[in-house]
Amino acid sequence: MLRRGVLVGLGAGLAMTVGVAWANPYETTLGNGMKVIVKEDRRAPSVVHMVWYKVGAMDETDGHSGVAHILEHMMFKGTKKLGPGEFNRQVAAVGGRDNAFTSSDYTAYFQQVPPGELGRMMGLEADRMRNLRFSDEEFFKELEVVKEERRLRTDDKPHGLVHEQLEASAFLAHPYRRPIIGWMTDLDTMRPADAWAWYRTWYAPNNATLVVVGDVDHRRVFEQAKQSFGGLVPSALPPRRDIGEPEQRGRREAEVRAPAELPYLALAWHVPTLRSLADARDYFALQVLSAVLDGYEGARLNTRLVREQRLAVSAGAGYTGMARGPSLFLLDGTPSPGHSVDELEAALRAEVARIRDQGVTDAELARVKAQAMASEVYKRDSLMGQAMEIGMLEMSGFSWRDEKRFLEGLQTVTAADVQAVAGRYFADDAMTVARLDPLPFSAAKARPKGPAVRHGGGQ
Repeated sequence: MLRRGVLVGLGAGLAMTVGVAWANPYETTLGNGMKVIVKEDRRAPSVVHMVWYKVGAMDETDGHSGVAHILEHMMFKGTKKLGPGEFNRQVAAVGGRDNAFTSSDYTAYFQQVPPGELGRMMGLEADRMRNLRFSDEEFFKELEVVKEERRLRTDDKPHGLVHEQLEASAFLAHPYRRPIIGWMTDLDTMRPADAWAWYRTWYAPNNATLVVVGDVDHRRVFEQAKQSFGGLVPSALPPRRDIGEPEQRGRREAEVRAPAELPYLALAWHVPTLRSLADARDYFALQVLSAVLDGYEGARLNTRLVREQRLAVSAGAGYTGMARGPSLFLLDGTPSPGHSVDELEAALRAEVARIRDQGVTDAELARVKAQAMASEVYKRDSLMGQAMEIGMLEMSGFSWRDEKRFLEGLQTVTAADVQAVAGRYFADDAMTVARLDPLPFSAAKARPKGPAVRHGGGQ
């Protein structure tokens, strides 16, 4: 399925109304440029420690796709002080858990541990920020793991192939056209020097943000951060060009033929990315449009296309809108047996057209806004959820200080706003279509079993 749109960052001001003190997070910047953000939450004896690097797949160059992700794997292979796998073992030994993930926009590493172990986690992260060590043999072994990960997540998943082709077609100039995990042809030619160059270029304190959420005192955390990270020397980061995407001047189509039981369809339109909260009306309206179509059990696509018309087995919508690069609004679905992807495409587009022509109801608008507020309550039950929100805001060019304004912005959306964006961005000439043409399973090519995909390689 498509990457679902969520109401990211909306509703932080709700903390005031549910009795949670809004006296923090707290922020400082170390002398080497590393930002430190601490949110005190003493409801449980636990702490989440995250290091976010503002570098991801969009910073790669042609021929080197996947290098951000393979370096994430290699970060678990040891340092001058630690042997391969010792990082994970030390976290597990104190009753903690850890992992990492790579996106188009950033790479992040996290541990959740008892508060008394926070200083040790900082020491481990500071160590591998500057003292990573791995052999060529370890690199090539892990590269095979990444290739197997690509096979499992994309090559053997028809829907994954469809979305890969959708983005490769929707983006002509922007690096989002390349998959995060990398093209297999690039992985085949990748060498240890590529990973080392990536590490030395981007893994620096002045390109990192430390986020700590949990049962801590922010003043003590600031001291620990200075002790662990403050002595690391910053790097001269390469200048980054703001790459735009040329205007689309006609419908684009991609077809994927792969073994599958049913066909599948994904549609995409270029829509605004949020750049300033002072000019965010369309961003908030598109968030609401996505939620009206596919934000809850009784949303329009599931109600009309799946339950009433029985035209689709599934149907969805998605829009994130917070990113370093351009954004897409997505619709997708699987037609029911006896129905075609052409019928499903027409039905999906008809639902957007209905909102363009007739608008949304007051009840739908109220439901979406109430759900956004409720999601903030649930999010604050999770230390990891709070840390993720802070980190993603920072990596997208915003701040935890903006959280309250996101909910306020959502609350200002009117039915007219939603109707306006439904009519503004969904033209025929601006659409990209990717379809799955299912082949019989007997057409699947047998391949040898690859190495197991192990911990420390989240995409």
